[in-house]
Amino acid sequence: MKLSEKFMSISPSPTLSIDAKFKDMIANGIDVVGFGAGEPDFDTPSHIKQAAIKAIQDGFTKYTPAAGTVALKKAICEKFLKDNNLSYSPSDIVVSNGAKHSLVNVFQAILNAGDEVIIPAPFWVSYPEMVKIADGVPVFIETTEENSFKFTPQQLKDAITPKTKALILNSPSNPTGMVYTKDELKEIAKIAVENNIFVVSDEIYEELIYEGEHTSIAQLGEDIKARTIIVNGVSKSYSMTGWRIGYTASSPQIAKIMANVQSHATSNPCSISQAAAVAALQGTKDSIEVMKKAFIERRNYMVDRINSIPNLSCLKPNGAFYVMMNIKDILGKEIGGKIVSTSDEFCELALEKCKVALVPGSGFGAEGYVRWSYATSMENIKKGLDRIEAFLA
Repeated sequence: MKLSEKFMSISPSPTLSIDAKFKDMIANGIDVVGFGAGEPDFDTPSHIKQAAIKAIQDGFTKYTPAAGTVALKKAICEKFLKDNNLSYSPSDIVVSNGAKHSLVNVFQAILNAGDEVIIPAPFWVSYPEMVKIADGVPVFIETTEENSFKFTPQQLKDAITPKTKALILNSPSNPTGMVYTKDELKEIAKIAVENNIFVVSDEIYEELIYEGEHTSIAQLGEDIKARTIIVNGVSKSYSMTGWRIGYTASSPQIAKIMANVQSHATSNPCSISQAAAVAALQGTKDSIEVMKKAFIERRNYMVDRINSIPNLSCLKPNGAFYVMMNIKDILGKEIGGKIVSTSDEFCELALEKCKVALVPGSGFGAEGYVRWSYATSMENIKKGLDRIEAFLA
């Protein structure tokens, strides 16, 4: 019997595959150090966990409205007003099972078959697959390390065609950690408005910026706000990856479509997690500052170490918790008795010979690079870099 050709063409997430392999090796007693997962290694703050416990004890265990509780939607609106000076109403908000689910909803809501979505590379591994799931066509802009992995206004203009429906903007970025400045966002907003395209603004790493402040492109005027769909969540900022709460802010028309799709696909997000997310958004940000301090220390150490190893290099990221390591000077050379031709082969060798789990740049549209996550302990970072340096030496 013939199965779905569309869904058979969807590739599995390489980051989750690497993380699963790493965890399997750990379970089998192998001394492996993992740098693949995109989740903070800090515990969820206690006041958030207590809010979840109270919700359970109070019997808040039934269905909620499909697009999220009124309490959480109001808390999200308050967050946008306080943090971003953006005014939204609860009808503009859709709460989903993580920001990944939010993005799937977005593309289902705005795309028709053949619509093009511009995706700057390096990109988060799931963007192209999500677009294809919604019958859209990914169109890639190749950025360069020399330009801090950011696309230029001219590159954006050149990529736009009559079929262009949207641009994906991820700042701070996974996997590069780059952050677009306010002036750069103004140029992007101008082009988007002139060409009447949506901007899907993935701001999940908003709180994790180490120099400067976050600017949402939706802040830059009513015209661009009307065309922007903001995607955010509590996973990264509050170390709540497993709680699965993401959300979008958009026009009420788009929000209604997403809510309708979600009502048939998953119904509501977890009621307990929604109660916890209210506590996260309305509570103190002390835990975020603790994380940021640790991430800055780890980032600085990792960047300095990588740049001290012959034939390896990297830029210092401004946000998120990833480093893209340039391995182009290694490709084509023999390492450990094997010619390494691709980032996939390098990562396979690192896992086999060094017991270090890294993610190849190929999955991010960045061959010649390898992604490290510094959302792990300094001890693990030192151990992993020691192993890679000793192996390459």
